[in-house]
Formats: sequence, C-alpha cells, structure tokens
Amino acid sequence: MKAGWQAFLCALQFLTLIPVRLAAPPDKRTQARALLYYPLVGGLIGLCLLLLATVLQGVPTGLSAALLLLVWAGLTGGLHLDGLADSADGWMGGLGSRERTLEIMKDSHLGASGALVLILVLLLKWSALAALLSTATLWPLLLAPVAGRGAALLLLVTTPYARPDGIAREMLPLLQRRHAFWVCAVVILLLGLFSLWLPLYLLLVGAGLRCLMLRRLGGTTGDTAGASIELIETLLLVLAVIIQSDTGG
Repeated sequence: MKAGWQAFLCALQFLTLIPVRLAAPPDKRTQARALLYYPLVGGLIGLCLLLLATVLQGVPTGLSAALLLLVWAGLTGGLHLDGLADSADGWMGGLGSRERTLEIMKDSHLGASGALVLILVLLLKWSALAALLSTATLWPLLLAPVAGRGAALLLLVTTPYARPDGIAREMLPLLQRRHAFWVCAVVILLLGLFSLWLPLYLLLVGAGLRCLMLRRLGGTTGDTAGASIELIETLLLVLAVIIQSDTGG
C-alpha cells in the first residue's frame, strides 16, 4: 500500500506542478511503478478542469475556454507541450535522419516548426473547448487528460526506448507490463462508456504515431511520449465535438 502511494506521488510530482513532498528520492522501481498511475493523475487534472468549467458557467465561452486552457497548461507546467514542440522541431529539422532528429529534440531552443505546431494544437484545443462549453458538454474535460496519459503509458510499455542514455531505458524493464495493460484496458473501457467509436479512433491514431516513431527513431523518447499526450488530448476534444454534433446535442 505504501509503495503504491509513493508511486502515485512520484507520478503526481513528475506530471504536474502540484506541490508534492516525497520522504526520499524515488528509486528506479518506484519510478517505473509510477507509470501505472499516469491515467489517475490525468483524472485529477480532468477533475480540476471539470470543476473550473462548472464555476465558469455564465462566462462567455471564448473566455472560459481560454481560462481552462491556461489552467490546463499551468497544472502540467507545459511539460507535454515542450515535448510536442521538441518533437516537431526534430521531425522537420531531422530530414529523415535518426541521429539528427534526436540531436535537435535534445536542444532546448524552440524552432519555427515547434512554434507553429504549438500554435495550431493550442488553437484546436481552444476551439474544441469553446464548442463543448457552448453546449455544456463537460465530460471530455475529464476524459481527455486520462486518455492522453493512458496513451503515453501504452506507448512506453510497447515501444523500445530510442535514447541509449535515457532514464526510462533503466526504468521501463522494472515495470510489470501486465499491470500496465490492465490499466490501459480500464481507460479504454471508460472511454467506451461515452462512445464506442472514441477508443477505436484514439487507438488507431496512437498506433499511427507509434509507427512514425519506430520508422524515424526506432522507438520512443520522453519528448515523443509528451507529444502523444498532447495530440491524443486534442483529438479526443475534437472527436467529442463531432460526436456531440452528430447526436444533435
């Protein structure tokens, strides 16, 4: 029980800016176990967004969407947005070279490709949030962070780690994969409660992103895992708008 609590706190500390104090620096096994709690941390983020959206009822939808997006990025410290920008810079600047792509992704400077992708993804998120708020459809706020972190967990346990010196290379072999697959199965079932098509589309896109990573890098990295979180979150919001439109809600 104590080990599980420490793993959860480790995940919360890594994925958010919520102040968490651990009794001691987590060892590699605790860090590996923390991956299992990624979707739960996503659920806490989603709950914060859901509560905020409830408080903001009556505020113009454009402003409400902007405030939600601000808090969403603030809770995570822009961690996954940074991974998205680094991945975009690496993909465009790497020109098909694995070594060059990894080198660019490791550079902390923001390039034109990264900036463009950030703008487009944030614009999509804001537009989808505004559309959902206009119809009082709030369940995607709870599910998007869960789905994004579930996708990252599934990616990490099914894909080789591309960097030879990354901490995840030592950490991932310590994770019991059957537990990870059970967690992912629960996330998929949860998504299926709202729409049978929703988990299917997300899995297909997640598989496509994984194929791109394998083709270019031979695996995944922390940056590409972060990018997958942002892209899956955005896709879920967009799909929720489409589903809501189709059902006439």
